[in-house]
Amino acid sequence: MKLANLCWLSSAVLAAQSFLVVANSETEEVRDEAMKDACPVRLESRGKCEEGGECPFQVSLPPLTLQLPKQFGRIEEVFKEVQNLKEIVSNLKKCCHDCKLQADDNRDPGTNGLLVPSTGTPGEAADNRVRELENEVNKLSSDLKNAKEEIDGLHDRLEKLNLVNMNNIENYVDSKVANLTFVVNSLDGKCSSKCPSQEQIQSRPVQHLIYKDCSDYHAIGKRSSETYRVTPDPKNSSFEVYCDMDTMGGGWTVVQARLDGSTNFNRTWQEYKVGFGNLRREFWLGNDKIHLLTKSKEMILRIDLEDFNGLKLYALYDQFYVGNEFLKYRVHIGNYNGTAGDALHFSKHYNHDMKFFTTPDRDNDRYPSGNCGLFYSSGWWFDACISANLNGKYYHQKYRGVRNGIFWGTWPGVNEAHPGGYKSSFKEAKMMIRPKHFKP
Repeated sequence: MKLANLCWLSSAVLAAQSFLVVANSETEEVRDEAMKDACPVRLESRGKCEEGGECPFQVSLPPLTLQLPKQFGRIEEVFKEVQNLKEIVSNLKKCCHDCKLQADDNRDPGTNGLLVPSTGTPGEAADNRVRELENEVNKLSSDLKNAKEEIDGLHDRLEKLNLVNMNNIENYVDSKVANLTFVVNSLDGKCSSKCPSQEQIQSRPVQHLIYKDCSDYHAIGKRSSETYRVTPDPKNSSFEVYCDMDTMGGGWTVVQARLDGSTNFNRTWQEYKVGFGNLRREFWLGNDKIHLLTKSKEMILRIDLEDFNGLKLYALYDQFYVGNEFLKYRVHIGNYNGTAGDALHFSKHYNHDMKFFTTPDRDNDRYPSGNCGLFYSSGWWFDACISANLNGKYYHQKYRGVRNGIFWGTWPGVNEAHPGGYKSSFKEAKMMIRPKHFKP
């Protein structure tokens, strides 16, 4: 009996290797198309699968039914795995074919535009291509390094060129104008040997057709402090000025006066350009006019101040020149002498010499965080910001808050005031100019 069972089992195994397995959740059928009518075979699972284990199967060969081992159910998994392997192999073949076509396309063109066939294996051709790409990358890297070195060199040259900026040019122009003014003034009054002697010239009054400033009126005997018409530059129109013929021998052309607070000095750039106020009371002569006056002759500057305690002091500077509007009315102030202290050259960080003119609507100062003219409500040659401001607000008594009044930083007792306490202003302030070589 055992021999018969073994024979049947062998036949079943050989038949199962040639069957197509179709599985479902309960029954798996094995059919051989050639033997369908002669020997129907059924492969069935018996009962439920063990949890986490394998399912028992039995095969029916009518009229014989045999019990198969549990491992027999893995035949389906083997067939599926074989099918997956066949698909993978097929994909690999297709991929290799595509790679070969791409490698042929990437070969260097030969003569007449034809591709030169590869003499080595596909692997060697790929290695050669990689080496070529590496060489190109190295060459590009070298070129990039050289370009960076050239850019660094150009950047250094640009930094050196930046040293010649607008400030250097303006300083150069101002110095040349000042030198020319000095030369012209030194030649003024000189004449040839045929001219009368200096004593003869002084013995008779000099008659001028054009009066450049108040000193010319003084020279013809005018001694009254009042308004006169002057023409500093014949190419420009004449204008009226107030002449001080009393202070220090007279001949002074007044360019600014503060007396009673009747004129508001919180003005625009245009108003400071043309001038404003009353020549007999409070006024600013105008930056254009001050420029023409200081350009025609080498001028000195005198500042007279009086506080509400009756203290009167003055500051005298041996040179005073204001540039034109193109140079933003840049001021040049010479050496100091006097009793009020040198507030215009107060310190390294508060120095009004060689500074541009600033108004509340035109910021030309050196303060990086704002407009000094707007903060102090005036037009002036601000630094960053002030040690002097003669165009500040006129206060009739002591005041608190921002120091936006008429200010002179070297005035006696001005630095003794507490920062949050009361501040003093000035009763009178006056700026006036006259030729450096004027003789009363």
